[in-house]
Amino acid sequence: MPLKESRDLAPSGADQSPPLAGLVVLDFAQFLAGPSCALRLADLGADVVKIERPQGGDLCRQLAIADQVFDGDSALFHTINRNKRSFAADLKSPADLALVKKLIARADVMIHNFRPGVMERLGLGYDAVSEINPRIVYGAVTGYGASGPWRDKPGQDLLVQSLSGLAWLSGDADQGPVPVGVSVADILTGAHLVQGVLAALVRRGVTGKGGRVDVNLMASALDLQFEPLTAYLNAKSGQPRRSRVSNANVHTAAPYGIYATADGHLALAMTPIGKLADLLPCEALRAYADPATWFRDRDAIKQIIADLLRTRPTAEWLARLEPADIWCADVLDWPHLEAHPGFQALDAVQEIVSSGGAAMQTTRCPIQIDGAILKSKRGAPRLGEHTAEVLAQFGLNAADRRAG
Repeated sequence: MPLKESRDLAPSGADQSPPLAGLVVLDFAQFLAGPSCALRLADLGADVVKIERPQGGDLCRQLAIADQVFDGDSALFHTINRNKRSFAADLKSPADLALVKKLIARADVMIHNFRPGVMERLGLGYDAVSEINPRIVYGAVTGYGASGPWRDKPGQDLLVQSLSGLAWLSGDADQGPVPVGVSVADILTGAHLVQGVLAALVRRGVTGKGGRVDVNLMASALDLQFEPLTAYLNAKSGQPRRSRVSNANVHTAAPYGIYATADGHLALAMTPIGKLADLLPCEALRAYADPATWFRDRDAIKQIIADLLRTRPTAEWLARLEPADIWCADVLDWPHLEAHPGFQALDAVQEIVSSGGAAMQTTRCPIQIDGAILKSKRGAPRLGEHTAEVLAQFGLNAADRRAG
């Protein structure tokens, strides 16, 4: 069924509808991982209907970050649920559950992130749903999978970063574990779910049958570490050692890392030490011309570089290194990033407007289709805002809810 508002979702300048126009997605998920998957599907043109409990809705509505509230809900809720519609339903009510099942019968995709067993108890596990609609693609997010000793632990980003070893990778050798400063496990898991859902939809186009896609935060956090974890699993030499100076990757040789300068910081990636010795210039680095020393003696090499770089401003070092094609970069905070022409050229920010008329700035979909940027001004919905509209769209009515 074509989207009622698909014209609002079309890429600016594109001649055709967005690639997922006409696809109906039921988003039962809360917080970040599942909703971020549904968000990306909405960005690509799908009609995403968020199924929420009538009392309070998605718990993320009350999860304010930086004390920011937008149109009655947390700004965080709007960043992850923009471009969706809201359908209020109590899944413990037989009448509401019957209505939801009728929506499932008409949907293409269904997403949830309840703990293992919850949807089965509600009668909405995969087996039951696939009987209602054999073509549906059923996406499920858990914290740690459906079995094992962690099965019922809270699937929360910081906890997963800690258990997976991800937090241990950051920070210098004399520091404790340092978590990534964003909910990286949540967002990556949502991206993995998008990949699985799209793959299952492609298969459905061939076979006519839907399928089940399962992802979990722990598996996604481990996959994120595939490079260092693979080296560990095959080296059999024990836990790798973080660099004591400017650690950025446990398996990468000097000068790889971030260094303080006289007025900020400078990032240095893979660079021959001899070339750095000429460009900086630095006689002490010439003792490490042999590439075999760059990992073995990385702390000593990095300390020499660190002592030198802090003597002059970042711009001066960049002026020396960038023309020589050295992989280096300024380390920007958000105000400097926002002011930079490179950031402005990306057109990375969009304005969204709530149904109440409130406007806020947020990021846009990072994907371009046929050269066009995907943007939509539609903000996140108010709780139950589109219940009547969805009922009408699918030929249902309030009497169906009362009758069960």
